[in-house]
Amino acid sequence: MDSALPTTFDPAALEARWYAFWEERGLFRPARPDAEPFTIVNPPPNVTGSLHIGHALDNTLQDIVVRHERMRGKDALWVVGTDHAGIATQMVVERQMAERGEKRTDFTREAFVQKVWEWKEESGGAITRQLRRLGCSMDWSREQFTMDPHFTRAVTKVFVDLYNDGLVYRDKRLVNWDPKLKTAISDLEVETREVQGHFWTLRYPLAEGSGEVRVSTTRPETMLADMAVAVHPEDERYRDLVARGAKVRLPITGREIPIIADAHADPELGSGAVKITPGHDFNDFEVARRAGIAAADMLNMFDADACVTQTADGLVPEELLGLDRYAARERVVALLKAQGFLVPHIDKDGAEHDAEPRTIQLPYGDRGGVPIEPWLTDQWYVDAAKLAQRPIEAVRSGEVEIVPKSWEKTFFNWMENILPWCVSRQLWWGHRVPAWYDADGTAFVAPDEAAAQALAGPDAVLRQDEDVLDTWFSSALWPFATLGWPDADDLLARHYPNDLLISGFDILFFWDARMLMMGYYNRDEAPWKRLYLHGLVRAADGQKMSKSKGNVVDPLGLIDRYGADALRFFMAATESQGRDIKLDEKRVEGYRNFATKLWNAARFCQANGIGGSTTIAAPPARLAVNQWIVGEVVETLARLDKALADLRFDAAADAIYHFVWDRFCDWYLELIKPVLQGETDTPAAAETRAVAGWALDQILVMLHPFMPFVTEELWQARGERSHYPLITAQWPRPDATVDADAKAAIDWVITLTTATRSARSELGIAPGVKLAATIADPSPLAQKVIGRSSAAIERLARLAPVTVGTPPAGAAMQVTAGEDVFVVPLEGVIDVAAERARLHKALEASRKEADSLTKRLSNPAFVEKAKPEAVAKARADHAHHAGEAERLAAALARLGEA
Repeated sequence: MDSALPTTFDPAALEARWYAFWEERGLFRPARPDAEPFTIVNPPPNVTGSLHIGHALDNTLQDIVVRHERMRGKDALWVVGTDHAGIATQMVVERQMAERGEKRTDFTREAFVQKVWEWKEESGGAITRQLRRLGCSMDWSREQFTMDPHFTRAVTKVFVDLYNDGLVYRDKRLVNWDPKLKTAISDLEVETREVQGHFWTLRYPLAEGSGEVRVSTTRPETMLADMAVAVHPEDERYRDLVARGAKVRLPITGREIPIIADAHADPELGSGAVKITPGHDFNDFEVARRAGIAAADMLNMFDADACVTQTADGLVPEELLGLDRYAARERVVALLKAQGFLVPHIDKDGAEHDAEPRTIQLPYGDRGGVPIEPWLTDQWYVDAAKLAQRPIEAVRSGEVEIVPKSWEKTFFNWMENILPWCVSRQLWWGHRVPAWYDADGTAFVAPDEAAAQALAGPDAVLRQDEDVLDTWFSSALWPFATLGWPDADDLLARHYPNDLLISGFDILFFWDARMLMMGYYNRDEAPWKRLYLHGLVRAADGQKMSKSKGNVVDPLGLIDRYGADALRFFMAATESQGRDIKLDEKRVEGYRNFATKLWNAARFCQANGIGGSTTIAAPPARLAVNQWIVGEVVETLARLDKALADLRFDAAADAIYHFVWDRFCDWYLELIKPVLQGETDTPAAAETRAVAGWALDQILVMLHPFMPFVTEELWQARGERSHYPLITAQWPRPDATVDADAKAAIDWVITLTTATRSARSELGIAPGVKLAATIADPSPLAQKVIGRSSAAIERLARLAPVTVGTPPAGAAMQVTAGEDVFVVPLEGVIDVAAERARLHKALEASRKEADSLTKRLSNPAFVEKAKPEAVAKARADHAHHAGEAERLAAALARLGEA
């Protein structure tokens, strides 16, 4: 033995030690030049980030896969790195500058970017340290960063190539504009909040002199840039107005705008007429385009600060210019009311108000924390519709597999209706757009300024575009740019395409789909063969975690309390192909207990002279119990391999958990105690020690991808193995079969013991009391086992003697094992009459409670109005009492009552 295991399992004492051991020796990617490659890349977390519960799930699943493939002998490469996170990082640095009384514009662009690099070197590695605490076996020797020089070359090349191929262009379109950060942001950086707002109804008079059209809006201030009123083509109320080309005259500005027909207008909603402000609403933008209004002609009434600016036609009154959007709202409503164009809202009590109170969904920037403004501006766009064609074909043909398959419908729906991708951002930190402009505003896109100058001519004075590229643009190159592309690299040739991508479903379109586009465009093949989409980790009550709700769970805190292994196993056990996970700390604690159970089993083996195995194949076994455990290893391995191949992490965790806890710890070690505690130098004892040592080693290997720390500790404690660490041990190859006779015999003993123990518990019989048992007509299996294993039956089931024949008369209970029925007399064991009375009373109480809870839960008023936690408790209590009633009824049945 290497060393005696401590009495208590302490995860904190061994996690840092073993991680350092693996990393220092390069064991996360041992040299295997001739082995089959396996490649996976991590979704690069923001360099500003810290480990959250979603990272813990995502990276645990990846690490399970990588450790498994490494143990299968493959050249397993897990690419790791961080994203430069343009907005987030710039905000962090600017916040620190503000604390010193500085602001970004006090510095040149170059000086500010240098400050960001300095911050990155000092503070940008928090999340990589935290990934180590989780046990992630990444190839840190090749850690990547999306602003590394080789990555910047890749980004620039792709942009220039796309431009030259007509797939990148500059256009005027609506974007999500963050007025606080003063940049466009992606849909992923927009969060919708439910807020209390209002619904104003406005009168728009017909320009021809009589009549009006009423429109309702949550944003009355935007009427300053209205360009049309839309009605449904089949709405009879407005058909004549549309046919004759009628217009309305806008209050305040006097602008005349057409009444157009468009299916966007809902005739059942309000008046059926909708004001169209294409410069400040995404739906209106599309309506205006369908009506033939070019983006260049759409009116814009806000500046970058979301303050009112003059529209192109100059009709906005001077008094409104410069007002913040909300101040402008108040003033516009006041003007409309004063001029008689505001329709009052009459509440249920007959009172008159300017607007109807309404709960509305308002988009906020998740970084700036202010409502975003749909804003019409010039930006760089990628023709995503053309780039989407190859990925669509690949998924449809099966060239790329999405797991679970149910996500394919969502994938196709989005990709087939994809809009142009805005890739420019108004920041200083990031990959600067490689475009230079001459005095006339003509853009010259090139790899560098010298190449742009060559395109523009020697006399042209050029200035570079101030914008940077969206971080999703650079991260879309992650599967190949991290492998050395665009250089011809051996690593690229060997490890591209990747084998698998594991990702949350929430970034299917922001990252996964864009990697597919860029993979096919730049490499003419998919970036990976399979895409696994997992769900979200939610709070225990099923709610989405958020700081505002105060229900965010820190994975590092869970690791501190229960160890990384317990958290990892929880993640695997509850990840069921894309379904969301409810974080249950009690289950995490339960998996800490599971690790303790394994620890104590290893201590038992160590105390009984059971050391590490010296063979990968199963040792020879003659005893039925040893043949049985070898077969159990074979079957567990088959279930585990299938589950991992199918990416069924929950099934894989379930297979190894039940084998370790139920079969090995609870039964096998119990069954072999007589052999181990008898004469130590017998062939049976030697065989048992060899088989038990081998079986425990198989457990450590199979469990290692899920619980790497405790398994490595136990592996090393079972022999001198410093030269042969578990992380690079071979995946099990038992080279054995299941012995059907041994399996049937041991399973029969286990079933009989379980049934007997359950019956004892139901009837209040002490576990240690020996009970006589009679079997009238034993099966051939029962005859064989009773004859050979009476000692085991007596020790485990506490049944002795067991006789074959007619059961004696009198009160008795029955227990079964397979098709065999045992009768156990109870006279003199318990007071049967008193026990019947006790059971009847308890059964009546449980049924009464269960019925009461059934009525409460069937009452819609309770289910709909009570607090969710009260309803959940009622359901749990009902399940408890219903189950208790079943148990008590079964106990009475054992005493001969129906």
